[in-house]
Amino acid sequence: MSFILKCIMNQIEDTINVMKEALVSASQKLDIHLGKREFALFEEYYRELLLWNKKMSLVSVKSPLDVPVKHLIDSLTVVPLIDDEKRSLLDIGSGAGFPGIPIKVIRNSLAVTLLDSSRKKISFLKNIVRRLNLEDTQVINKRVELFAEEIANDTAFDVVISRATFKLPVLIEKCSRFVSKKGILIAMKGKEIDREVKEAIQLCEKTGMRFTACQDITLPVSGDPRKIVLFERHIF
Repeated sequence: MSFILKCIMNQIEDTINVMKEALVSASQKLDIHLGKREFALFEEYYRELLLWNKKMSLVSVKSPLDVPVKHLIDSLTVVPLIDDEKRSLLDIGSGAGFPGIPIKVIRNSLAVTLLDSSRKKISFLKNIVRRLNLEDTQVINKRVELFAEEIANDTAFDVVISRATFKLPVLIEKCSRFVSKKGILIAMKGKEIDREVKEAIQLCEKTGMRFTACQDITLPVSGDPRKIVLFERHIF
């Protein structure tokens, strides 16, 4: 191991406990169980993310809490919305795997598809899926428009999720066709989205969707505000 790589690894190890403490605090507030398996997977994910981040820009890291709170914990805030009846999930614009991989770690029975148009991020995602041995998890390198054209018309997912990838009207137009008959569409957003919500609601009838909720949440540990917007397939 080179001296530089050794220094990087030592820096990463120094922040592992910060990551674990943040996850413990968040899991208690979100009522999510984290056992030895989950902690081990999140630890490996965290190490790989920071290591790859030194070579290519995957996420912004300005403090030791950025990855645990702004990415891992932020992703876990939607887990309580995904019940055991949901069998498949499509993460649109997955990037470095958020929120799809943290959700998969907690809801292991989900068949997860991670979709992103960036080749470098796809390389990272494939590595993580392999390193974490995540079964029923596929990684697809395509723009959402091409993915829509190439998959079968009857292909649908119980959960379709997007974390700040599109504005809500665009998300409804581009991604509602992926939602199954009993499925839900989840958009993870910042705090100023009232206009987006109104415009998205106007598109619901056209796309066969129905607006169900806009939840205000506060990130555990940091206290940062977030919104989770929910739509469901409208069954006539």
